[in-house]
Amino acid sequence: MNSVVIVAAGKGTRMGPDIDKLFLPLAGLPVVAHTWRQFDQSPVVDEIVVVVRAGMESAFEELARQIPCQKPWRLTIGGAERQDSVWNGLQALSPQACLVAIQDGARPCTSATLIADTFAAARETGAAVAAQRVTDTLKESADGAIISRTVDRSRLWSVQTPQTFRVEIIRQAIATVRREGLVLTDDTAACELIGQPVRLVAGLAPNPKVTVTADLPYVEYLLRQPASGQK
Repeated sequence: MNSVVIVAAGKGTRMGPDIDKLFLPLAGLPVVAHTWRQFDQSPVVDEIVVVVRAGMESAFEELARQIPCQKPWRLTIGGAERQDSVWNGLQALSPQACLVAIQDGARPCTSATLIADTFAAARETGAAVAAQRVTDTLKESADGAIISRTVDRSRLWSVQTPQTFRVEIIRQAIATVRREGLVLTDDTAACELIGQPVRLVAGLAPNPKVTVTADLPYVEYLLRQPASGQK
């Protein structure tokens, strides 16, 4: 069974203290509804777990009716840190789950092809991540004001979600993070901690995350394209 954990328990503080970016309207639906629908429509996904903040359950139940959902789904409550929310999502999976994709709730343009490709790579390697080569020239600065040096970008990749794993591998990795009291913002870093190789899966279509207000027009443009999510 292929499962998905959509992490939608964060507060999105970079948008502002009173703004929940996951419920900002884009192309007729809230941001997180587009994310949920992309995975609900994926032919390789069998079930979906959405990790939410306490008190938001009814809002997400309404979203499920708006989509409307075809795949089995359930909600679970998030934790203090991202890895705690991921852990709670992993604990809510069906016993039959073999592979699991972990997805940012605020990344609504993930394509069907990329979803399928990360599952295929994780089945082979044990762990996989959507990624793109870094194309900008990168500079390092010691004080945040003056350039210290130019960084060699030839071996650098920017990672995104989905990050997809064999269930037993990501459970072991996150359990290690929790036991050691670490705080990580990236699930593949937990795999690195236990020595698990992670396959890079290059995505060709744009796969942006809604982080600040300036992201909204571009993401809405992508969502309104006829082939959005199909390439």
